[in-house]
Amino acid sequence: MKDVQASRILTFGEAMAMFVADAPGSLEDIEQFQRRIAGADTNVAIGLARLGFPVSWLSRVGADGFGRFIRRTLESEGVDCRYLIEDENHATGLMFKEQAEHGADPRVEYFRRGSAASNLGVRDVSAVDFTAIRHVHATGIPPALSPSCRDLSWCILERARENGASISFDPNLRPSLWKSETDMRDTLNAMAFRSDWVLPGLAEGQRLTGCDTPEAIADFYLQRGVSAVILKLGPEGAFFRGRLGGSEETFTVPGYSVPKVVDTVGAGDGFAVGVVSGLLDGLSPQSAIRRGNLIGAQAVQVRGDMEGLPSRARLGDLEAL
Repeated sequence: MKDVQASRILTFGEAMAMFVADAPGSLEDIEQFQRRIAGADTNVAIGLARLGFPVSWLSRVGADGFGRFIRRTLESEGVDCRYLIEDENHATGLMFKEQAEHGADPRVEYFRRGSAASNLGVRDVSAVDFTAIRHVHATGIPPALSPSCRDLSWCILERARENGASISFDPNLRPSLWKSETDMRDTLNAMAFRSDWVLPGLAEGQRLTGCDTPEAIADFYLQRGVSAVILKLGPEGAFFRGRLGGSEETFTVPGYSVPKVVDTVGAGDGFAVGVVSGLLDGLSPQSAIRRGNLIGAQAVQVRGDMEGLPSRARLGDLEAL
């Protein structure tokens, strides 16, 4: 296994203070909530940090109690927050989340318009030493937040490529944040083309490419320079097609049986943690995807977006079963 300390990772995006309902029911009927943090990008940062990778997080939070709570939480998880900027002029974004039952997707409501993170821009990249970055994990959420966030995303991808870092890209579609379907599709596909490993869900891949099958979706990206496409198939596992260190491979890795689904949010982020960590650890694509399926399965068995992400020791125990 490679030395994880040789693989510094950069993540970026929006973290929000999240309030999770204490009981099932509609948000308008709930009186008590638990405070946590939320954000696809922070879920991945935390998951990789728990596995021992040095992870840097780039974002903005408000100069408020919620922003300080986010910083404190990330730092307690071992995430390097030197690039987390406190914005005096804009507030930290908030979200409220229902407690869903029977494995259903919970309904969420966001209060993020004009947030500190949505005011990220190219100026915020100036402090980053890209010669020390070995991998960047990007999602489709930051470019949806604002034009300046989109510019930031492009800047990070280009700087990473210029300095030889590998890039993983999870589209993480948020259609309500985009001005049009065409804008979302064209922007995220262009960013995927600049990445090495693309990790869409099957429905996301179909929506972005217009292709129906995993094979056709993968070919759409591979023909435009991507090295590997890993499609999430839900409980069925994941599909891989790509060229990582040899000839092109195509295979499907079955998913893990889950006795009870508690909270579906964060499953895709857990999958990304497993795949990215596995590939950076030097595992074969099959083993990396098996790890992604395993961590994704762990994520859905507990309440919370990142609470089920394992430590390195816990992961070793799970992989030994």
